[in-house]
Amino acid sequence: MPPMKRVTSLVLLVCLSLSVVVPFAMAATVGAPVPAKKDSSPAAPLATAISTVTGIAISPLLGTSGYGAFKWFTAKDEQARAALPWYAQIKFWLPALLLVAACAAKDTLGTVVPPGLKKPLDVLETLENKFSGLVAAGAVVPFAMDTLTSAFFSGKVGAVMPELAHSGLATIQIGAFDGSGLLNLLTVPFGVAIFALVWLASHAINVLILLSPWGAIDAALKGARTALLGLITLTATMDPMISAGLSLVVIIIAYFVAGWAFRLTCFGSVFCWEFVSGRKARFTPAADGNTMFAGAKCPGVPIRSFGRLMQNAQGGFDFVYRPWLVFAPRTALVPGNAKSLAVGSGAFFSEVIDGQDGTVFTLPPRYRGHEEALVGACGFSGVRPIGLHKAWSQLRALFGGNAAGIS
Repeated sequence: MPPMKRVTSLVLLVCLSLSVVVPFAMAATVGAPVPAKKDSSPAAPLATAISTVTGIAISPLLGTSGYGAFKWFTAKDEQARAALPWYAQIKFWLPALLLVAACAAKDTLGTVVPPGLKKPLDVLETLENKFSGLVAAGAVVPFAMDTLTSAFFSGKVGAVMPELAHSGLATIQIGAFDGSGLLNLLTVPFGVAIFALVWLASHAINVLILLSPWGAIDAALKGARTALLGLITLTATMDPMISAGLSLVVIIIAYFVAGWAFRLTCFGSVFCWEFVSGRKARFTPAADGNTMFAGAKCPGVPIRSFGRLMQNAQGGFDFVYRPWLVFAPRTALVPGNAKSLAVGSGAFFSEVIDGQDGTVFTLPPRYRGHEEALVGACGFSGVRPIGLHKAWSQLRALFGGNAAGIS
């Protein structure tokens, strides 16, 4: 390994490790707050809940294990620790943090590892992010929102606003009616909605890492996401209001990129499933109705929209897709005809390209090895190498090799 690459890998590994460890170490070792400066306003529990849910959504495994470690270290005694939920038990959060560290090392060492060796690990990490996100949304987020409900029903709000305590509104109880269940019914869906929105945007980073052939880009994306989580965690230990404000900025950004992130998540899900299941071994391109993802050169269609390529009566092609997979189908005319299109053979997935090698459609991994069959079924002009295959083809041609053989 060249000295410069070795130094770069070590620096990235140290930075990623510090961005993971330092915020949670500071959160775990922070002393008891000074009573005079303690934020006991009614908005404090809400701010803490928003920050917690946002932090967990950014990185479910790291957020859940870090949140559990914080609750474990700040518990009063062993009896209090025994009463903590499962994610705050050391038998969960310690192995989880070790797994997070292993993923960070994978991304760091990926700067010097060939993409073909790192890609299976990227697929496994993407699947892990999906699974941990599902678990966090169903099991951890309700616990975090229950803390908000407990704050309202533990008398803290009444202590700050005695007029509400006197009227009984601080506990939201009317006679024998306990409003805690109703408040949970309102806050838990709110928390899950915030989680889903932020997780969708965060998970897009995992898919970008999956698609990227360069380890340095992977490490930069992962480091930026971890640094954001660390910033939210660190500010939460100082002032929950600042952390909540930062979380709201993240939520707003996630809202505006939700459509793009959803399409990218769909692409990543199909990529992972077909990679793991070996779908291409049981696949043959059809003469009509082949499924694929819209590319940048498919006009009028959001990039990576999932749909089918259909032949029309004029001898051209229509792309039929459903926005968000569930709304009414839409049809877009594909520019040109069959002979103006070709199949670009890539290292990990192939594409349907135009005469300028622009991506009209991105093909799922099942099409790898079936490019010639797709050309025959749809009448495209042929198969051309793209991406790493194109670079390798040009290198072989430079030294007198058979460039055509690479496709």
